[in-house]
Amino acid sequence: MKSPKLLAFIIVAQIIYSCGPSQLEKDSFFSFDVEHMKSQCIPGEKVEIALVNTKNKSVDSIVYYLNEKKIKSAKTLGNFDLQVEAKKLGYQNLKAQIYFEGDFTEISARIEVVSSQVPAFKTYKIVNTFAHDTLSFTEGLEFYRDTLYESTGQKGASHLRSYNFKTGKVYRQINLEGDYFGEGITAINNQIFQLTWQSNVGFIYDANSLKKIKTFTYDKPIEGWGMTNDGQNIYQSDGTEKIWKMNPGTQKMIDYINVYTNTNKIKSINELEWIDGKIYGNIWQKDALAIIDPISGEVEAVLDLSSLRSQVKNRDAEVLNGIAYNSKTKTLFVTGKNWDKLFEIKLTN
Repeated sequence: MKSPKLLAFIIVAQIIYSCGPSQLEKDSFFSFDVEHMKSQCIPGEKVEIALVNTKNKSVDSIVYYLNEKKIKSAKTLGNFDLQVEAKKLGYQNLKAQIYFEGDFTEISARIEVVSSQVPAFKTYKIVNTFAHDTLSFTEGLEFYRDTLYESTGQKGASHLRSYNFKTGKVYRQINLEGDYFGEGITAINNQIFQLTWQSNVGFIYDANSLKKIKTFTYDKPIEGWGMTNDGQNIYQSDGTEKIWKMNPGTQKMIDYINVYTNTNKIKSINELEWIDGKIYGNIWQKDALAIIDPISGEVEAVLDLSSLRSQVKNRDAEVLNGIAYNSKTKTLFVTGKNWDKLFEIKLTN
């Protein structure tokens, strides 16, 4: 049996503890002064950081973190300038651990880092127009050894084929099982990689025979959208502003970039193509291509292809999707979901 003195001590301690501020209350004592803090900045720009002490608490010390890395310690709530040297565009997480009156709380905010450059506008001319299968819900388009490969979507109608784009003659075709919605493709190391939309798996085929070599599971819980490669690594979009870098040998994700203009992130990056060191990306529901720096994620230029849509006669045609670059002619081949035309175009600036 506990002694009366010990029991009294426990009761007093419980009363003191129960009378102290809850975590929810402590969270309301301080906040970042977001009304006067820049919500967006460019890499290297200074942002003034300030805290609001809503209850006039006596502060002992503060420790500041940016993306979980300690950046500053202070004894007071004084303002300071933070130079945001972001490794990636996008949201940077700011945190402050505040010690006050023998207690402690933690608050957070975020700063969005956008591109430092305004995208240029590219122009083009149509070189040729070819017929395109209107039953093809195009998700991926790729040239490999002078042959055009195409991946299509829709469950029960998804396929991967190689064909003669001039005549439409199909050389080889693999039909996906009915549960799979085919997505982007890319050719690397004499293999064709193909994504599926929400099944979390992709396929690897022999580029010549289209014989399936392997089924792999995505390294991250993401959707499969577009694919391209730089000869060493694969780049994969997931329907957000992210483009992931994948090791083709292990199918493991190495890194990612966030795609941004000087004003905002570009969501729904879809089909991808690697052209002269840049990533060209379809933007879902936009008849346009973004030209993206693969290291920073900055959108350097935009190519408006909306005028091509007016030349498509198929009433069931949907959004532009599909970019294939012919390195020999230095022309782009573009089409869309259920389009009746495949356009060969060339940039003019």
